[in-house]
Amino acid sequence: MCRRKGRQRVKAPPPIPNWLTMRIFGKEKEPDRPAAEDRDPSDLDLLRESILNAALPANIEKVALDELAVLAKSNVDAAEYTIGVNYLNYLISLPWHKTTPDNLDIERAERILDQEHFGLTEIKERILEHLAVRILKSSSRPKILVVDDDEIARRNLQHVLSQENYLVKPAANGEEALRLMAAERFDVVVTDYRMEKVDGLAVLEGAKVISPETTIIMVTGHATMPTAVQAMRKGSYHVLAKPLKLDELRQTIREALAEKTAGLENRGPILCLVGPPGTGKTSLQKSIARSLERKFIRLSLAGIKDEAEIRGHRRSYVGALPGRIIQEIRRCESRNPVFMLDEIDKLSGEFKGDPAAALLEVLDQQQNAHFTDHYLDVPFDLSKVMFVATANSVDTIPAPLLDRLEVLYLSGYMLEEKAEIARHHLIPRAIREAGLNDWSPTFTAPAIEKIITEYTREAGLRNLQRQIAAICRKTAREILKQQATAPETVQSITPEKVEELLGPRKYFQETAGLKERIGVATGLAWTGMGGEIIFVEATIMQGHNNLILTGSLGEVMKESAQAALSYLRSNTARFNIPADFFENTDIHIHIPGGGIPKDGPSAGLTIAVALLSLLTKRPARLDIALSGELTLTGRILPVGGIKEKMMAARRAGIKTVIFPEKNLGNLKEMPPALANSLKVITISEVGEVVELLLV
Repeated sequence: MCRRKGRQRVKAPPPIPNWLTMRIFGKEKEPDRPAAEDRDPSDLDLLRESILNAALPANIEKVALDELAVLAKSNVDAAEYTIGVNYLNYLISLPWHKTTPDNLDIERAERILDQEHFGLTEIKERILEHLAVRILKSSSRPKILVVDDDEIARRNLQHVLSQENYLVKPAANGEEALRLMAAERFDVVVTDYRMEKVDGLAVLEGAKVISPETTIIMVTGHATMPTAVQAMRKGSYHVLAKPLKLDELRQTIREALAEKTAGLENRGPILCLVGPPGTGKTSLQKSIARSLERKFIRLSLAGIKDEAEIRGHRRSYVGALPGRIIQEIRRCESRNPVFMLDEIDKLSGEFKGDPAAALLEVLDQQQNAHFTDHYLDVPFDLSKVMFVATANSVDTIPAPLLDRLEVLYLSGYMLEEKAEIARHHLIPRAIREAGLNDWSPTFTAPAIEKIITEYTREAGLRNLQRQIAAICRKTAREILKQQATAPETVQSITPEKVEELLGPRKYFQETAGLKERIGVATGLAWTGMGGEIIFVEATIMQGHNNLILTGSLGEVMKESAQAALSYLRSNTARFNIPADFFENTDIHIHIPGGGIPKDGPSAGLTIAVALLSLLTKRPARLDIALSGELTLTGRILPVGGIKEKMMAARRAGIKTVIFPEKNLGNLKEMPPALANSLKVITISEVGEVVELLLV
């Protein structure tokens, strides 16, 4: 079909795109574009060659060739053509088979973890346990049972398979084979078809009952189609004909074992490191990757609101991209990296979808072997990726997602641990970064302790690192001013020098110098930033029986205050409180720091003590801190974050702490340096602490 344009006759490609129309201004028009059948096919031939040389999995190669066939019929200037070419190039570039071999030397891994991280004993033990399991799995030998009533054939098979590093056991008949399978587990059973009494089919049926996961390979000298069909219907993996071809038998067993172990060697709990900022969650994961000699990927999930960031976009428009998971794996060119999902507790969902829900498939070891990105639209195996997540708190992680994670808590560092880390890691690094290798200042132990206690207040190490770096920078400037060139001219960093360089101290002990007041009690809290002490203040005034709660309290803490007030109103005689203390009055409970949201189930005991102090006109001791949840009957329930709370009490100069009696198990696990620095009292009811706390 032709269409007339003035005197010129041109071939009209179906359909006619907009760019073929004549320009409105001027007589110039766009040149004709070649149709699909007239186009030089060299580009598509090169793409086809790339697909065939990429060694793609069979199902992926079929999808790629089908897409290529569609492109061959498309117009080169159509948007779909560019999208299709980009898609095929992306498929080819993915590491479908590329992996890095694991270094499973557990002693080397332990040495790396100890060199790069001080303390964190429980975390290191869990990581080494994970490596130990992988080592045992990789070194275990498959067990094979050979069943044949012909002794010569049985011995020959046993000898041949033993040479392949398999553990091989023989069985002279079907009855003996079934007894052995009932007693122990075998990966593969190679059985003869025709045997007296119990034949190969009976062994096959018995194996499916005793051990359904065992692979059965049938061997027969009467290999007919009905025999093979019958065996395969009953669950045989393969039927081999006699005389056996040993290479075929070896290959069949290898394929059977490969299918059984595919994806299983990496299946296990996905770790989630939870702790305050600066406690070494990221560096710990880098050490894991280094010990395994795997590639390391870090993906920050903070602020991700679009599900497409995880699953990718559909290929329905120009500019579509895969999700970040596939992008990072393509970038690192390995399908078994250590993949760090940073800040998993800061995901947020909007109308565009919930990215936390998209992560459910990624972090499920039973499903992620067939993870399908929307852009790829074909499954990609993520089972070999070692995912490790980090978070500051588990409170904001959705329950289904949290269920897929094994949470390991990093509780922060004590004073002694911070001093050791500063001495062996932070100070040498700061000296190198400040260019002081030839003028290395010496930090004295009192100076390090002064920096930790008077210039930082944190569970982690980031502010400590900043203060040490500031001292090194100021020292470098002094050296340039003095034009010193010899190491002897550099003074050691003493407590006096620290104050000279960093200025007046920034933090003081919260309880030092505070006067005990009526209606004020000291509590302990556990936040995403670590342990903290809080002061609960209560006052009474004329009013209309109202309970006023301020301080940016959450619902749980408000309920704790209601429960504490109700408990005291129902036990006025026990505590010598006027029975009508709440009539025509208002009680106001306040926790200072109103700009900071506060919530949690451990403030009930502290609120009750503050109210008791208010109503009995007896001030509460501020050098004793307490934590526990109170019930309406006066029982004290256990709380969490014991170590963090004890470290916060120690930093604040508190000498005595009170915890629920049901937390005795947690208290026994405390490090000796922390346990010996505080006097710990456990209680089961409120009445046990009244005389101790109230002056």
